[in-house]
Amino acid sequence: MGRTVVGVDIGSASIRAVEVADSRKAMPEVVRCHEVALPEGAVRSGEVMEPHTVATALSTLWSAGGFRSKDVVLGMGNHRVLAREVSVPRMSMRQVREALPFQVQDLLPVPVADTLLDFYPVSETMTDTGPMLNGLLVAAVKEAVNGNVAAVTLAGLNTVDVDLIPFALTRVLARAHSEHRSMAFVEVGAATTSVVVVVAGVPQFVRIIPTGGADVTAALVARLGMEPDEAESAKRSIGSESSAVPADQHAAADVIAEYSRELVQSIQNTLNYVANTRQNDPVSAVVLAGGGAQLPGLAARLATATGVDILRPDAFSTVTLGKNVDLARLAERRGAMTVALGLALGSAA
Repeated sequence: MGRTVVGVDIGSASIRAVEVADSRKAMPEVVRCHEVALPEGAVRSGEVMEPHTVATALSTLWSAGGFRSKDVVLGMGNHRVLAREVSVPRMSMRQVREALPFQVQDLLPVPVADTLLDFYPVSETMTDTGPMLNGLLVAAVKEAVNGNVAAVTLAGLNTVDVDLIPFALTRVLARAHSEHRSMAFVEVGAATTSVVVVVAGVPQFVRIIPTGGADVTAALVARLGMEPDEAESAKRSIGSESSAVPADQHAAADVIAEYSRELVQSIQNTLNYVANTRQNDPVSAVVLAGGGAQLPGLAARLATATGVDILRPDAFSTVTLGKNVDLARLAERRGAMTVALGLALGSAA
């Protein structure tokens, strides 16, 4: 077996990890995957607040999941990370990255010295001033990235790369849904929702919406006085149409419906913007992924709002599963494991 690497998706409620061998092969092998819960408040919106607590959880994850590799690819994708379309003069990627701090300060909400910058090229055009590279500027607040890396280091692990979660999502889902030229991948996490529009397998537009599945749980707790565990169970089992549930669940259904409408509106607004700016490649399907995508009624509302097919991801169809993978557990949580898989596959990029 070749070198293995572990994709680690640190969420607000849990940490998910997928270990992949031979990620450069056409059908890489998933050798292990596991998930452990996090104490409330240890991570907020994907940003580590309590490094030692998260390090302890990572150690537990490694032990319980039987992970062998200590090489980790981390994902980032919250309000402290942005991806924006920019154009820069054509030059080598080394030169592009060296020039970024001087070219993008006006696009950033924080001083450039406080950020980590990268550029993802998408296309090339010729202008009156010469050839230009069009692509996505990725900027992350150093403090947010360093906090997550510190937790990994405290756990005795080695961060070999930090990847943008929408890119990880694209990497794995584009392999599984290559029949569509232009698609939108929507990953509903606990604290954020990532929307990435892809044309011919290449990310063209990224938006991170600061809303996730944990928001509806918090609303049920705050507005209906539910205990957190009760609210989480209600979120997963009650539909968002009052007429479809018993009378004593109408209030919860109304809260869930309100959340669903707001999230669908944010996604629809994003896709409308993309449609207006890229009329030659209309989105023909939306792939809905992530743990929060299981919210009852969300897929149906999104289908009605967008008028396109809503597909469920089958990310693990493009990999082989090793003998140590708990197939029953993976069947339950494969949607939530999609980002971790994409991060691990990114080690070959």
